[in-house]
Amino acid sequence: MEFGLSENTLSAYRLDLEGWSRWLQNHNKDLLRVDRDDVKAYLGSLFEAGISARSIARLLSSLRRFYRYQLREGHLKKDPTALIDSPKLGRLLPDSLSESDVEALLTAPDTSNALGLRDRAMLELIYACGLRVSELVTLAVDQVNMHYGVLRVLGKGNRERMVPVGEQALEWAERYLKHARPALLKGDTTSNALFVTNRGNSMTRQGFWHVIKRYAQRAGIDKHLSPHTLRHAFATHLLNHGADLRAVQLLLGHSDLSTTQIYTHIAQFRLKEIHRKHHPRG
Repeated sequence: MEFGLSENTLSAYRLDLEGWSRWLQNHNKDLLRVDRDDVKAYLGSLFEAGISARSIARLLSSLRRFYRYQLREGHLKKDPTALIDSPKLGRLLPDSLSESDVEALLTAPDTSNALGLRDRAMLELIYACGLRVSELVTLAVDQVNMHYGVLRVLGKGNRERMVPVGEQALEWAERYLKHARPALLKGDTTSNALFVTNRGNSMTRQGFWHVIKRYAQRAGIDKHLSPHTLRHAFATHLLNHGADLRAVQLLLGHSDLSTTQIYTHIAQFRLKEIHRKHHPRG
């Protein structure tokens, strides 16, 4: 918590440490009495089990964070993760969708019923605003300003940002708030959650994951798709249409521009257009 990490990140660290603890127990080792060879043996067992290099690198980061903390607190004299190299990772380009794919996905819900109207509003907002799925499902009603057309989003590390909402997404959000949300809440006026289930509970990340999968199948999209894919599509399509990289950084809530720069590698349409228009042999 001292690093201002999100609940999801803390949960991942917790799972990493639990897995490490189980391995140590099976090998009659103590969590605070291990050495570099133990850590390397554990990582080697994960490689043999087919765990990806990216997952192992994240796990090693969790162990480093844990043991450096123990070292600072005086519980250890030597860090067992010191001088252990992380697995080499290739550049992982995010999955994205074409604009026609996004259009097919957004129009897949049947908006003649409350759940379909909710799903359409959620899909529109996550794409229009480039939200993380955790940001989408935790939105409260008072975070949406219909008059000014902006969302007040609480991102990673409790950093707040204001994100403009496009006209179409705003229209669907307004229709959902007026017609679908009251029907789903069945008269309950105590909930401040923007998106709710047919039982009146707040929507969950897992629930929205299933929503995405269902409508992707209905729209005939056979590529890998997750809620994060729409966030990637948001950034890619903005850059394709000439948006400034720093503006996209602010909209996504990235603290470091280098995180946003990965999208320049997949904004091929925009780069080709610039070349065609401005190069003498374009």
